[in-house]
Amino acid sequence: MSRSFLILCTCTVLIAASASVTPQATVRVEAANLQDSRPLQDLTGKAAIRDYLQSWQALAAALEQNRAGLLDPDFVGSAKDTLTATIQQQTALGISTRYQDRSHDLQLVFYSPEGLSIELTDHVEYDVQLLDQGRVKTTQHVSARYLIVLTPAEVRWRVRVFQGTPR
Repeated sequence: MSRSFLILCTCTVLIAASASVTPQATVRVEAANLQDSRPLQDLTGKAAIRDYLQSWQALAAALEQNRAGLLDPDFVGSAKDTLTATIQQQTALGISTRYQDRSHDLQLVFYSPEGLSIELTDHVEYDVQLLDQGRVKTTQHVSARYLIVLTPAEVRWRVRVFQGTPR
């Protein structure tokens, strides 16, 4: 193999690795305090939390790129409708928003007896930037409490309700 080919391969791997490095949010999960609900298996709880946290990545990409289709794997129902409407408004105004979640403080609060929904709360901190023509116009740090209802899909949990209130 030629030396230039090895250098090119090494550079490609380094560029790909550095492009995928983004600051990770800190996550704290309180012990489930499920009252009057179905017992939650450990694997189910971990999968629900994993899928919920991945939904934040989809949300961030969709709002920054103004592409509602990016929400499809992670959001359904009123959560998807509200976020899609936000993307349509942003597009009409020629703006986008960049979200970077900083921390999540999660608690599982309800698992339906039929296993068809999980409710959790998230005390989240994130930064949001308003972009106009790709230029940052403002940056705001937000601290909010979210109520989330997850619904099982074929292979993952999807966000059905996503309601936030500032703290």
